[in-house]
Amino acid sequence: MTITIALNTDNINNLDLSPVVTVIEKFLQEGTIKSYEQQLSFELNYPLEQGDPRELSEIPEVRLWFIRLDARYPWLPFLLNWKAGEFVRYAAMLVPHQFNPHEGIQYNPEALEIFLMHKLFILTDWLQQQGLPSKSRLKSMAQLLGYELDDALFEAFGNS
Repeated sequence: MTITIALNTDNINNLDLSPVVTVIEKFLQEGTIKSYEQQLSFELNYPLEQGDPRELSEIPEVRLWFIRLDARYPWLPFLLNWKAGEFVRYAAMLVPHQFNPHEGIQYNPEALEIFLMHKLFILTDWLQQQGLPSKSRLKSMAQLLGYELDDALFEAFGNS
């Protein structure tokens, strides 16, 4: 069951997280957060002026809203619908990149590595708190960004 959260210009311009907070806090209070793995999508209604060639991930106000969201729920990638491209779009909101009409998103490589490692650390701890295995989930997440993770990395995580 995919859950789509609609965001509009007012939500974004006012850094209003309430559409997301309402949904996620309900999951947390009910103790059902685990059952919504990879079920969350966003519908962004943020019209651009005619002739504006930018992608939404290139709009500072949209990016700032996602930075605020990430600060509130740093483990949000667990909920995002990866198959629908939500995780990659989420990364684009948080990681500096260029958009090439022929090759798509081209991330700043160092920034992408920092983002990925940050998410790996957060999600490893969060998944462990939820009693969920993390290794295969995190390897799959990294693959979406073009990375193959070595098992030795997860052994190092276990030493914290």
